[in-house]
Amino acid sequence: MTFDVSRRSMLALGAGFSASLIGGNALAKAPKLGTQSPYFHRFMLGSAEVTVVSDGPLPLGDPSGTFVGVPKEEVKKMLTDNFLNDSNIILEQNAPIVNMGDRLVLFDTGMGTSKLFGPTTGRLQKSMAEAGIKPGDIDAVVCSHAHVDHIGGIVDANDKPLFPNAQVYISEEDFNFWTDEGKLGTPLKDFVLHARKNLLPVRDRLVFYKDNQEFLPGITAMHAPGHTFGHYMFMIQSDGKSFAFLGDLTHHQVLLLEKPRMEFAYDSDPKMAANTRVKMLDMLAANKIAVMSYHFAWPGYGHVVKAGDGFRYIAEPMVMAL
Repeated sequence: MTFDVSRRSMLALGAGFSASLIGGNALAKAPKLGTQSPYFHRFMLGSAEVTVVSDGPLPLGDPSGTFVGVPKEEVKKMLTDNFLNDSNIILEQNAPIVNMGDRLVLFDTGMGTSKLFGPTTGRLQKSMAEAGIKPGDIDAVVCSHAHVDHIGGIVDANDKPLFPNAQVYISEEDFNFWTDEGKLGTPLKDFVLHARKNLLPVRDRLVFYKDNQEFLPGITAMHAPGHTFGHYMFMIQSDGKSFAFLGDLTHHQVLLLEKPRMEFAYDSDPKMAANTRVKMLDMLAANKIAVMSYHFAWPGYGHVVKAGDGFRYIAEPMVMAL
């Protein structure tokens, strides 16, 4: 049996079907849920399992006070050309947890109890719970530097360590600089207070890494100064596969890649940071090394490629079946 259905009859059928639904009051009236998916994502790196957890969005506000050295109008155009809000820069906080089989390593810890950047930060522990990872199972906490949004989640509101079985790795330069009580009377006060709150209670379990040191199996430190003088990025390797955790080498997947010599207001030495950024991004692009940036759009994993005088970020597709 064959059917010869004309376009007109199909349209009539559709109209009649819609009318019957409306007339029969069959339209769905489901409530809006107002919830989002859990804030974690997993992928494999060789034999290692990487779980990215979030500390929540970190809003910086108007870009004109933060990203400098390029005309405001050009910055806004770069954002709108990429369909991004040109009046409020939103950074993510992507913290990878790498399960090497014999140890569980967390990189950076978020804002913790501090609300310097608003109420949406400080959810790292919640994200870990959503991912099924217990704080007591973390063997190592590796800090790229000592800014508040990277070391803020080491202790709780009562200064009790949140990762009771972990050693904490950081550069000696950043520990000394950001816990210096002599800086409490300077504009760095809030950052110093939070560094002291989080790092001093775990002073007896701190380990200082050095440039080019494989301080944990499969994890090598790479000095990348400028954002802070003791800022580091890390090469993470497993079974011949690798990616670079950039920390704060670059804060934005458009602005500081397309214009890598643009200056960022939170850099300790903006020109040094720009030189480091170009040098490291050149190396990563030339060697086609995968990257994860703490502040790129969720979950912050992909590649950088050369594009004229700057670079372009290509996000890795999220693989939903491990």
